Amino acid sequence: MQRNYKKLAAVLVLVLVALALCAPVASAVGSDRDADGIPNASDNCAKQYNPDQKDLDGDGKGDVCDSDRDGDGQLNADDPCPDDALNGCVAPPPPPPPGDPVFVGAGDIASCASSGDEATANLLDGIPGTVYTLGDNAYNSGTDAEFANCYDPSWGRHKARTKPSVGNHEYQTAGASGYYNYFGDVASPTEPGCRINCKGYYSYDLGAWHIVALNSMCENVGGCGASSTMVTWLQGDLAAHPSSCTLAYWHHPVFSSGSAHGNDPKMIPSWDALYAAGADVVLSGHDHDYERFAPQKSSGEADSTRGIREFVVGTGGRSLRAFGTIRANSEVRNFDTYGVLKLTLHASSYEWQFVPEADKTFSDSGTGNCH
Repeated sequence: MQRNYKKLAAVLVLVLVALALCAPVASAVGSDRDADGIPNASDNCAKQYNPDQKDLDGDGKGDVCDSDRDGDGQLNADDPCPDDALNGCVAPPPPPPPGDPVFVGAGDIASCASSGDEATANLLDGIPGTVYTLGDNAYNSGTDAEFANCYDPSWGRHKARTKPSVGNHEYQTAGASGYYNYFGDVASPTEPGCRINCKGYYSYDLGAWHIVALNSMCENVGGCGASSTMVTWLQGDLAAHPSSCTLAYWHHPVFSSGSAHGNDPKMIPSWDALYAAGADVVLSGHDHDYERFAPQKSSGEADSTRGIREFVVGTGGRSLRAFGTIRANSEVRNFDTYGVLKLTLHASSYEWQFVPEADKTFSDSGTGNCH
């Protein structure tokens, strides 16, 4: 009998010791298991440290333990935009148009200090086709960070279908490396792997049209003159692609009524090479406005037979500026509306349409024939 009492006493001692050891743990687990300062009863992720209690989709499950934190039905691992239920961070390009190719874009585009690029990117969301840029893509200096943080969230949605050109602001970063890093080989396809001090000029065909993207910061790539590397390349490229319809684009306009910059003669040798080959359209930016010119020679003389029609489309979103001296042959102008210029490229003609940002009414449209 006494032996049984001793055994029972020993068991009771062990139980009391165990309770004493486990009580603090049980108390801690019971009140704040993950030690984030939030009681378990109120913690939306009781097993994972999350003192901020973020809950993007408001489903009562904290983001750190929610396998679908934006609540769009896609698991985070498979979701291209796990923090955006509308997947606005990646806009798959609209289906290709059933007819002739569409060519759409603008210049002077993205700044973290402006929402204009968001407005024009929203326009691109609904316009199929190839996207072009007319330089000064990411302000203020075209750094890697500005492309990532300012350009990519808006126009970057359409990167996969974009054929860019470079502007002067990109060269505020040495060798325009931010631009070439962001766009990769697309920005200078004749130099695979080039990411700094690249040529930045190239060509391609789009439907029946031959398209040429030039680098109007030509002083950085061998000069701008008639015998320069770029103009010599351009002449050879045009001779090798004797298309009935040709379009070229670059940043600095030969003709412009903009108050900040106006006419810039450095691309006249390129204009003359295009004119000699029978080119039809030139697109530029630099001045933050929209302007359409009648077909003309590089001298500014109107030429309805062989002249090149120039559009200045510096309306991509950075800012807008008033006009200065109105140049000869300027037909249509606007400086208070962001927007994109949409071109439909037919086999022997083209249509243009300036598409304004939401809630604006200015537009411009028309048609032209190839030479």
